[in-house]
Amino acid sequence: MTTISILLLIFFLPFQYFFLPAASPQKKGSSSQVVEGVTDHKGDMPSSSAEGDSLKGSLKSSDIAKNENYGGSGLVPQRKKEFRNTKIFATSSVVIDVDSGTILHYDNGRGKIPIASLTKMMTAIIVMEEVKNLDEPVTIDEEALLTEGTKVGCPRSGYCVNERLHEGEKVTAKDLLMAMLLNSANDAAVALGKHISGSQKNFAELMNKKAKDLNLGDSKFCNPSGLDEDDCYSSAYDLARITAYSMQYDLIWKIMKMPEAEIGSCDGKYFHILKNTDLLIGQMPNCIGGKTGFTYNAGKSLMMAAVDPQTGKHKIIAVILNDNNRWEDMAGLISWTFDNFEWK
Repeated sequence: MTTISILLLIFFLPFQYFFLPAASPQKKGSSSQVVEGVTDHKGDMPSSSAEGDSLKGSLKSSDIAKNENYGGSGLVPQRKKEFRNTKIFATSSVVIDVDSGTILHYDNGRGKIPIASLTKMMTAIIVMEEVKNLDEPVTIDEEALLTEGTKVGCPRSGYCVNERLHEGEKVTAKDLLMAMLLNSANDAAVALGKHISGSQKNFAELMNKKAKDLNLGDSKFCNPSGLDEDDCYSSAYDLARITAYSMQYDLIWKIMKMPEAEIGSCDGKYFHILKNTDLLIGQMPNCIGGKTGFTYNAGKSLMMAAVDPQTGKHKIIAVILNDNNRWEDMAGLISWTFDNFEWK
C-alpha cells in the first residue's frame, strides 16, 4: 500500500460512523435477522468492527455529566479473543458503552416503534430541568385520575392493591417522580406534565424540543406517560441516548434502584406504597437502575443500566423493545456484554 493510500485511509475511516440514516416507522412484530451489528435493513447500521461500532459524536460531551459518577474513564470496549455473537428475539435492541458511545450490540436499533412507559425517561428529564423545587406541591386533578393503565396503588389497569391518588390531593413533585419511575404510574406522569406545562399536549412539545436539542432522529413524543397514541414512537438507540443523558441526574437513578418506597400527601392524610416494576433490580447486583414499559401496541420493553460485575466499572445501557421474554433476554444480554468485551 502506498503512502498516499495509507494517508487517505486514515483520513476517511473515522467518518463512516457519522452516516447512520434514520429508519422508517416500523410495524410491530417486524424483526431483522442480525449478527452483532450486521442487519438486513440496508443502510440501517454499519458493519461491525472487531472493537464494536462507535457512533462518534452521538453521545456528545454536552450530553454527558462531568462528575465522578458518570463517564470519563478514557477506556474503550474491545471484543475479547473468544468473542461470541448473541441474538435475542426483540423487535429492536441496543447495548451501548456509556463512556465512549460504542455500540456493543445492535438489532434494528433505529426502528421507530411505540415504546410505552420507557417514554417516562424523557418525562423525568423534563421534570428535573423544569421544576426548580422538587418539594413543591402538585395537585392531582380528574384527568390524572382517569388516566388508563398503571397508576399509584394499581400495578396494572383495573387491579389496585394499595391506596390510590385522590382528586384534589397535593403531592410533591419529587414523590410523583418516584411514583412515575418506580411504579410506572401514568397518573403521576400526567399530573407532573400538566403541572409543568398546563396540558399533556404542551408537555409533549417540551419533550420533542428536548429530543431535537439532543439530536434524536427517531423520536416523536405525544404525552408524558407513554400511553399509545397514533404516530408516537422512538427507537432503542434514541432511548439509550436519552438514558445516558439522564445519568447527570443522580435522583433519577437513586429512585430507579429502590425496590419499593412510600409517599404521602402533603397534608399527611394519604400514604401510598410504590413497588419497583423492574424485576431484575435486586436479582442482578451489577444493575444500577432500569425502566419497564408495556402496552398492548408496544409490547413488553425494558431499559437497564449496569456495570461490570467484577470491577464495578464500565457503565453500559441496554434497551430491548417488544420482547415477550424481556427479563431473561435482558439478563442474558447484560451478562453476554461483559463476558465478550473488555475495556482497554
